[in-house]
Amino acid sequence: MHKGRVVFGAMDEVVFGRPASGAILEQLDRLGAQRAFLMVSGTLNREADDIEKIRRALGAHCVGTFDAMPPHTPRAAVIAATEQARAAGADLIVTIGGGSITDGAKAVQLCLANDVRDPDDIDRIRAGRGAPHQLKAPTVRQISVPTTIAGGEFSAVAGVTNEKTQVKEALNHPLLMPRAVILDPWLSLHTPEWLWLSTGIRAVDHCVEGICANEAHPYGDAQALQGLSMLARALPRVKADASDLDARMDCQIGTWLSTGPLASGVPMGASHGIGYVLGAVFGVPHGHTSCVMLPSVMRWNKPANAARQALVAAAMGHPDEDAGDVLDAFIRNLGMPRSLRDVKIGPEHFDRIAQAAMATPWVPRNPRKIEGPAQVREILEMTA
Repeated sequence: MHKGRVVFGAMDEVVFGRPASGAILEQLDRLGAQRAFLMVSGTLNREADDIEKIRRALGAHCVGTFDAMPPHTPRAAVIAATEQARAAGADLIVTIGGGSITDGAKAVQLCLANDVRDPDDIDRIRAGRGAPHQLKAPTVRQISVPTTIAGGEFSAVAGVTNEKTQVKEALNHPLLMPRAVILDPWLSLHTPEWLWLSTGIRAVDHCVEGICANEAHPYGDAQALQGLSMLARALPRVKADASDLDARMDCQIGTWLSTGPLASGVPMGASHGIGYVLGAVFGVPHGHTSCVMLPSVMRWNKPANAARQALVAAAMGHPDEDAGDVLDAFIRNLGMPRSLRDVKIGPEHFDRIAQAAMATPWVPRNPRKIEGPAQVREILEMTA
């Protein structure tokens, strides 16, 4: 008998296939917001005119722009953005960019609500320190226009890196989830190919680990299997023709669906857990961590969940083939890195990675039980 719990988040709506500038204005009207603070990609702000067009469309409703969020959302940058939003008197945050910016804005919401003004003070609001009922709920909320396809805009959790410990820490509150997400394929034309494709593999990773989890259930499966099928078809189309807007839209919708398992309580596994460490400690981009780790994790897990892995291979159009091999070939054909060596991580770091991975939320939830660092190291050696 299936058992579980599906929690429907605090997102009002998803708008897709519409240009962001008009959709953002409609959201301000819908929400009654008067003072929108933009948190945006620095590259997009400096090298294209799309952000300026959005500022012009917002007019006096735009009260500031922050464009200096580094990868992996370090604490210091979160505080800098919080102070700027506080000084501007923002009543809504609009993010336009990748996952680090989206997570940054989620953290800013919580910092504003709880009067956090110093990087060390984030300890007060991080998961495991202050239970959600002890936190003041965010009142300045967020709408998100993603330009990558990792899918973080569909969750109520933010990952913020503590620069002192080099650990990516979770902040969570139900109201960190954006009020709305706007999926604009035209805006994504500025996203570098490697970033689009690698974050697409991050979305594939969400689907795959959700399907293969011990706690998988039909509600999450329905979304993840459809999302995986869309991503498996659409990512190669974008690789072949970067201007294919229909393929980009399918990638964005596939990414939205990829978050179905996580949103409905299904845990991720060792690919995500090890990836947290590769990102926070070694600066490996989010998408690349999944490109490198996912096939090896699947091969290591196969003795425990071969039947679920068969669903993955079938959804990707390769029934009766090994899912780890299918994923390996798929990632290679997109031109993405496939080994730890490709992302400049050697065996001398494996013990440190293995120890740190055991402390992440997901390695202990891996479908094949990981008893300790020695087994994480087995996976790393498969990926070397």
